[in-house]
Amino acid sequence: MRRPLALTSLAVLLGTALSLGACSGRGAAPASALDRYAAALRAKNYEAAYDLMSSEFRAKVSREEFVRMLRDNPREVDDTAGRLASRKRRMQVTADLVYGLGDSLRLIEEDGGWRIADNPLAFYDQSTPRAALRSFVRAYRLERWDVMLRFVPKAYAELMDVEKMRGQFTGERKDAMAQLLNALEANVDQSIDEVGPGEARMRYGAGQQVTFVKEDGRWRLKDLE
Repeated sequence: MRRPLALTSLAVLLGTALSLGACSGRGAAPASALDRYAAALRAKNYEAAYDLMSSEFRAKVSREEFVRMLRDNPREVDDTAGRLASRKRRMQVTADLVYGLGDSLRLIEEDGGWRIADNPLAFYDQSTPRAALRSFVRAYRLERWDVMLRFVPKAYAELMDVEKMRGQFTGERKDAMAQLLNALEANVDQSIDEVGPGEARMRYGAGQQVTFVKEDGRWRLKDLE
């Protein structure tokens, strides 16, 4: 099933059009793409507008769905075209690098060169359930048992210390735990559902799941299966 397109998310369309020229490193290329996109909207040439979308976007939203949504929302389309053509628009060319366990870095074009805009030192992010899962797997791979304690919920934290954490993953159940972490790493991009305030769940494999809990503004792993 294709994901529905909402015109309240026209910023997504704008970002996609902008990305057409970002990799070239030339400031004129993104502006040209945006001008062509705005012109296509003004001319109601939605087929041409769709052709300016990235292959990733087109894989999620069909041409027919795209055209239908634009035709059904003429006022929003006109407003978007006008804003894109405005002299007040400010353009910043960016690029996203995806690496490792789904980690990413945002780069911006600045003073004629590319600069890293994100914090590359956030090795163990816990701002979202997925970030916590990736960080937990990374800590395991690097044998940072002290870091792994950060992901233990408060209810269990007083029962754990660095040596107990190390023993849990390197002791008698070492092979079973390695198999579990391998499975988690392989499924790190599975959908995660929030099931209540401060609680989330990721289902994977044959009926397995991970439960997350948010405490003190950080996501932790409550249960691993």
